[in-house]
Amino acid sequence: MSVSELYVVMVVATLVVLAAVVAVRLSSRLGLPTLLLYLAIGLLLGESGLGLEFEDADLTQTLGLVALAVILAEGGLTTSWSVLRPVIAPASVLASVGVGISVSVTAALAYLLLDVDLRTAVLLGAVVSSTDAAAVFSVLRRLPLRRRTRATLEAESGFNDPPVIILVTLVVSDAWERANPLLALGQMVFQLVAGAVIGLVVARLGQVMLSRSALPVAGLYPLATMAITLLAFALAGAVGASGFTAVYLAGLWLGNARLPHRTATLGFAEGLAWLSQIGLFVLLGLLASPARLGDALLPALIAGAGLLLVARPLSIVVCATPFRIPWREQVFMSWAGLRGAVPIVLATIPLSAGLPAATRIFDAVFLLVVLFTLVQGPTLPLLARRLGVLQDADTREVEFESAPLETIGGSFLQFTVPPRSRLHGVWLDDLRLPQGAAVTLIVRDGRTLLPGRHTVLSAGDHLLLVVTEQVITQTERRLRAVSRAGRLAEWHGEHGDDEDLRPPRGRTP
Repeated sequence: MSVSELYVVMVVATLVVLAAVVAVRLSSRLGLPTLLLYLAIGLLLGESGLGLEFEDADLTQTLGLVALAVILAEGGLTTSWSVLRPVIAPASVLASVGVGISVSVTAALAYLLLDVDLRTAVLLGAVVSSTDAAAVFSVLRRLPLRRRTRATLEAESGFNDPPVIILVTLVVSDAWERANPLLALGQMVFQLVAGAVIGLVVARLGQVMLSRSALPVAGLYPLATMAITLLAFALAGAVGASGFTAVYLAGLWLGNARLPHRTATLGFAEGLAWLSQIGLFVLLGLLASPARLGDALLPALIAGAGLLLVARPLSIVVCATPFRIPWREQVFMSWAGLRGAVPIVLATIPLSAGLPAATRIFDAVFLLVVLFTLVQGPTLPLLARRLGVLQDADTREVEFESAPLETIGGSFLQFTVPPRSRLHGVWLDDLRLPQGAAVTLIVRDGRTLLPGRHTVLSAGDHLLLVVTEQVITQTERRLRAVSRAGRLAEWHGEHGDDEDLRPPRGRTP
């Protein structure tokens, strides 16, 4: 490639990214998932639009898997463990038993109604049965859902990719003809467990490294954090374990650890995840051929309707009922099982393997994702309101960010007093912070204040504290408790624990 050609490629690539960024705003106004607009950009650039020909399924698969790893890492980093912990059991069951039910039901319907062989039916069922992390994160985080409902759906989308990828790989391989179900199940369990162990070990070592290093540039911390999560993905894949399990758990661990410059890290991860989504969906749109999609309409409608109206509701009822999840939440969870990049990326695996029905599967899956995302995405806000699974945002919660002070064994801790916080009107002396924590600076309405014992806090104040490592957790809990219940928080039984799943007072979960 010459230098002039490189410049042309860069111009096209940057214009595509800018158009995709503008599309986020447009999709918000129209109530459409952004993935549809990204796919549309890819189609416009492709053979039926500007004429750019792209048919490299192998490259798409490789880049798609890396992009999904970045998206899962960001999902783990931005998920609170206090929210996730109570829903681990139902989410895990949905990601395993629920996926098994969806695969079985969808494959059976495809086999009976589409006149395909058993292998093609199982492959189609497996490809479309896992919910998509990118779609779930981008759509559901716009809605003020009850934390338990959102956490269950997000955790399911983070956990259910690995078993489906393992299943698709098995069906595509030559081992399909002689597959032993027990051996295949054992292999799946090994990959998931090994991936989990590798992800947690790498994340723990990375946490130690980041927390004990005072890097000269703050921007290096987000870069190092993302590198650690992707290292877990790569190491797990290199030893035959599940890289997606490893990267999601690594992100989850680091996202809930005490890391320097946490806000900057999460912002960097979010931007990188958006870039991955843009590149992934545009690439998938390029790979699709609009001329073939007409023939895929009937298979897409049959498989999608069976999945949305039969397989998904059945899996939710079977897996959620034992955990006493109310029927209203079950209905919403059934409809919110969004598909996106994951099924389309998985559909490139049989394309790369050269299976006879691979093109038919890819086209059907591509059309299924577009049509049913167009149906499900815009209707979720209305359905959530009708079912009563929305809640008001709590504007009392304090968000902390820290930066290490290596030479004195402490950290800078900073936060902003939220709008409805009970910290408003409290004297600094009444905070009763532990010894080793001191408020050193307050910024109010752009003015800098040097705090004293009788300084009164106000909503919107930005506080800077110096805190020794031994009392950081105690300091955060005290500030969180006062923000929720005022200076007599302990008298009212509020100790500043992470109770994000506790429903608002006066409301039932």
